[in-house]
Amino acid sequence: METPTLTPTDLKAILKRRKWDLALPFSIILIGSIILALALPPVYKSTSTVLIEQQDIPADFVRATISTYAEQQLQIINQRIMSSTRLLDIINRFNLYTDLREEEPTDEVIAQMREDIKLEPVSVDVVDPKTGRPMSATIAFTLSYEGENDPQKVYQVANVLASLFLEENVRTRERQADEVSKFLETELAKVKGDLDKIDADIARFKEQNVNDLPELVQINVQSKNDIERTIDMLSNQMSQLREKEGYLQSQLANTPPEFKEGDKQRLSDLNVQLVNLKQHFSDVHPDVIKTKAEIAELERKLSQNASSTDPARKRPDNPAYITLASQLSSVRSEIKSVEGQMADLRRRMDEYNRRLGTSSQVEPRYKALLMERNNTQIKYDDLMRKYMESKVSQGLEKEQKGERFTIIDPARLPEEPFRPNRLAIMLIGLVLSIGAGIGTASVKEYSDTSVRKADYLSIITSFPVLASIPRMLSEKAEARRKKHMKIWIIAVVAAIIVAVIAFHFLVMDLDVFWIKFTRRMGI
Repeated sequence: METPTLTPTDLKAILKRRKWDLALPFSIILIGSIILALALPPVYKSTSTVLIEQQDIPADFVRATISTYAEQQLQIINQRIMSSTRLLDIINRFNLYTDLREEEPTDEVIAQMREDIKLEPVSVDVVDPKTGRPMSATIAFTLSYEGENDPQKVYQVANVLASLFLEENVRTRERQADEVSKFLETELAKVKGDLDKIDADIARFKEQNVNDLPELVQINVQSKNDIERTIDMLSNQMSQLREKEGYLQSQLANTPPEFKEGDKQRLSDLNVQLVNLKQHFSDVHPDVIKTKAEIAELERKLSQNASSTDPARKRPDNPAYITLASQLSSVRSEIKSVEGQMADLRRRMDEYNRRLGTSSQVEPRYKALLMERNNTQIKYDDLMRKYMESKVSQGLEKEQKGERFTIIDPARLPEEPFRPNRLAIMLIGLVLSIGAGIGTASVKEYSDTSVRKADYLSIITSFPVLASIPRMLSEKAEARRKKHMKIWIIAVVAAIIVAVIAFHFLVMDLDVFWIKFTRRMGI
């Protein structure tokens, strides 16, 4: 079946037939969009730009104790400013969201204010001087507040928020620097207490092991070596004294104490013989035993003879004998002295050996104490250095010489609404209204199965049309058509008036427009 072709006449007929299907959706959506654009309250926006300045003094001279980056510090301050207490105080101070506060709970009002506050960092691409790699650094941020109807309040709230950010940044940095300083001071006191305790333990340990400390090992070894050399010298001296004693004994034995006395001479010979025998044999040798017995017998006889004679004759009268006896007595006295010295030196050597043996047992504990003391001292020195740096950093923050926020573009009183974009809403409404009108008319037309032309009927039925009766309207129908035409004209005029009013809203503020309108109307 051949599809009929639409001609301009057909299109005109369709437009005339579907004029209400076109006009009603078009008018409703267009007027609705205009009403929506005009009914939405004006929202004003005031923005401050805050610069994040680096510290004035180079970090090589004074290192700040604030370890957070600018982005982290900014988010921390933002969370504190956005607390419910702070925002509620601002809401009550400027009497914000009066309509919303009457209908919604306080939490919803605070949530709405959080949405109206916008914080946007300003980042630039820089080269990291340490690594030489490109990186993104936050150098500033913008702080905005959006509010309805009252630009003066929006301006004031934006200024208050910017001031709060600056004050909170200073307060936060000072608090962090003060907390770091106090923490280091507390840790320094703890480490100092530990250091004093270790010093007391070391002093007590030294007192208990005053001669056995490992640091005295070299001195003890040197003293022991000196004693050994002294003992060797005394041993050599003792050998010489023994030889001298033997020589004097042999000389004394060969020298009679009295002149012309045979028994004494024999006794002297026997003593000399005994000395010679002892040099070659032990005391249990038969010759030695025999000689000792003979000497003992002669001494007994001489003793009996001496007791029966004049007492004056008991003393030796031979000068040579007296001299030898005196020398022998002196030598024996020296021998006793050397023996005493050697005994004392051996006791001292035993003491030094004991010290050296004990030092090996004392050394691990002593080294552990010293190592603990050294580690604690290193920790104390490191904490002291950090504490002094924190005090300097604390002064840096109090003098506001560190990283700080500076307002470079303060908030200004908004002269025009930030939103809504009334023109965009109206243009979108115009496009939608045209689309809705055309779509409605098209749907109605294509869903209508009526045959309105003889040609269409011939094509559909394949039979020729013999005659067609034109449409004839009654007077009543004609009056109704004219009435509808008037209504349609009135609707178009009303839409044009609404569009003109909307244009005025787009080009000037509502309050200014209303003032001008009332003045012109004389109200």
